[in-house]
Amino acid sequence: MPDTLTHAQVMRYNRHIVLPQFDLQGQETLCESAVLIIGLGGLGTALSQSLCASGVGALTLVDDDVVDAHNLPRQILYTSSHCGEKKVDAAKSQLNALNPECCIHTVDKRLCDHDLATLVAKHNVIVDCTDNLDSRIQINRLCWQEGKPLVSGAAIRFEGQLFVSVPAQKTSCYGCVSRMFNMTPLSCTEAGILSPVVGMIGLAQAHLVLQTLTGFGTLPQGQLQLFDGLTFQWQNFTVPRHPNCTVCGGSASAT
Repeated sequence: MPDTLTHAQVMRYNRHIVLPQFDLQGQETLCESAVLIIGLGGLGTALSQSLCASGVGALTLVDDDVVDAHNLPRQILYTSSHCGEKKVDAAKSQLNALNPECCIHTVDKRLCDHDLATLVAKHNVIVDCTDNLDSRIQINRLCWQEGKPLVSGAAIRFEGQLFVSVPAQKTSCYGCVSRMFNMTPLSCTEAGILSPVVGMIGLAQAHLVLQTLTGFGTLPQGQLQLFDGLTFQWQNFTVPRHPNCTVCGGSASAT
């Protein structure tokens, strides 16, 4: 990817560039960055559209599922014509149309630790958009193993959550969150989800990715942010490193 923006890119991303906290350097950083997105449901589709449109240079999309009609109310990157198609293929086609300059890579299977760790190591920021606790725990562990920032999001019913961990800053990790708040393995199939909630959390993840990449503002690392769609209110909790966390707490059993 080029070190400097072309005239066409400067014009395209002008509204970013005129922000003094972002400016030309921030946009150049985006164009030179690679982001790994794991999960292309409601979170991942909202996130990927925003990152692609914002000018992130390369996205790698990981998902082993296909588009189903019941996905369409909240996974708004897809259309009815995509039903039965692999999500990564449908997403790549849509994102290429949105911004042809964004390089899209796809992986259409679940990855073992070794393969996922190899992929994690090649990207600047990892985004967890999965819908199950086991995957979140695996992704968190491998991000810490490879020293990569992780932006994690989840949504169910009328509720959403966001968490950013940065190993280089020795923040707490998602393992600390799950210990402190006793995360339960619910799914949207069982509990339901209001479509705007998942879109809001996915777009908030995109904002946090841009902050992580470019450094504007104050990144809420190590903080769990909870959204309640019934009252339209946010709560924010600082999550300390758990002394017994096997990922970031210094335990000899961490792998």
